Amino acid sequence: MQTLNTTEQQIIEAARKIFMHRGLAGARMQDIADEAGINKAMLHYYYRSKEKLFEIVFWEAIDQLLVRVNAVLAEKMPVQDKIGAAVSHYITTLSDNPYLPLFVLNEIQQNPERIVQRFLHAPLFPNVQVFIKEIAAAMEQGVFRKVNPGQLMISIISMCIFPFVAKPLLQAAFTVNDVQFGMMMEERKKFVTDFVMHALRP
Repeated sequence: MQTLNTTEQQIIEAARKIFMHRGLAGARMQDIADEAGINKAMLHYYYRSKEKLFEIVFWEAIDQLLVRVNAVLAEKMPVQDKIGAAVSHYITTLSDNPYLPLFVLNEIQQNPERIVQRFLHAPLFPNVQVFIKEIAAAMEQGVFRKVNPGQLMISIISMCIFPFVAKPLLQAAFTVNDVQFGMMMEERKKFVTDFVMHALRP
């Protein structure tokens, strides 16, 4: 892995802040330069386009999510524990990168083919089919009641993602600040896990 110098680190951190709030289309190289505290010429010296910076920032965040989820799914543990751990890691990563879901959804709308291909060919992309087989096996053994494993996974992911997508609306509706919202998300780890386990009870 290439080691970044201090200026490159400043640029990447600045680009992360700008892209997370404005997306690729709304970001400008001047905004990134200002955030990094450098002039635009120096920014172009290191990175010639915002598209290149976008690729770095986006996949850095995605890799962080994938490595956590992949580690959980690869663990040798009962599938019940695996679901709980996956939920916990998913919400933790989204809490660390609260704008990531909107970031992904925006790019799915603008560049669906590119993002789908990059996801599917990412080295750390979780082996979803193996996890689905584990869930199906638990159903056959009577550990879980029988439901569509694909629908189950969509439901789990949706319950983790939606609060972050709708964060401003939820904060207004529940009159909570960022700290309180963070506490709600910590509580949500157990809530989602318990909700899923109850729904799967034979």
